[in-house]
Amino acid sequence: MPWFPEFSTAIELARRDARAREQADPVAQYLKALSDDAPGALEKTWPGDVVVYDPRAGEIRGHRELREFIHSNREWMAAHQARLKVVGSITVDGRAAVELLVHVLHDGDEVAWPVAVVAESLDERSVEFRTYCSQWPVDGLRHLRPPVLEAGAVDAPDVVKRHLDALAGGDVESIVKTFQSDGYLQEPMDNVHRGAAELRAFYAGAGGIAVRPCAATDDGVSCALEYNIDGPPQAGLAVFERGTDGLLAAVRLYDDITR
Repeated sequence: MPWFPEFSTAIELARRDARAREQADPVAQYLKALSDDAPGALEKTWPGDVVVYDPRAGEIRGHRELREFIHSNREWMAAHQARLKVVGSITVDGRAAVELLVHVLHDGDEVAWPVAVVAESLDERSVEFRTYCSQWPVDGLRHLRPPVLEAGAVDAPDVVKRHLDALAGGDVESIVKTFQSDGYLQEPMDNVHRGAAELRAFYAGAGGIAVRPCAATDDGVSCALEYNIDGPPQAGLAVFERGTDGLLAAVRLYDDITR
């Protein structure tokens, strides 16, 4: 049966192609597992280490803990009638950052909850998911979150660096100048400050904030920067969206840090 090896090879190639397609969009696979309470496809695509860093549940490591987390999360989503909507994504070199709006019921009202998820493939068998958000929209509390990554592994690029340097020095005018004229800042609770006057008023009350970059997912237009801040160290993520003039069209924050 000389055709049999070729047939087996074709099946194996088809399996590899299917797995490669699934690995190309790990966040979509992760979100589907959360929504469907079905981690099987995720485990099949990533048979090695699967690690989740979640603001509510903490560190989840391995397939058994993953299954327990997904089941618990699905129960929470059902109780809050949660709906997920992807509003932006960046994919570069095995790392993907996806911005979501999660619509949930809180005290009888529907709340739009900004959430960001970073997926990083450490090898062909393993993946890590890191979620960033404020929990204020769903429980009315700020939760001090310890660092997820070590700072110092990456330098912030171009206008992002200028923005962070000005922020660390509490230089309000220099911060505002990093934005284009109609640029905006979105806080973790979905509050938006647009234009120079609103940005100036917001940053005037923020003081100096030292941001320590940990990892960047940057496609040249948008940069998702994972960071720690000092005193006490806390983890967060910001998406910096560049305009056509090289200035910032938007900064969107995902953290529980009091400013």
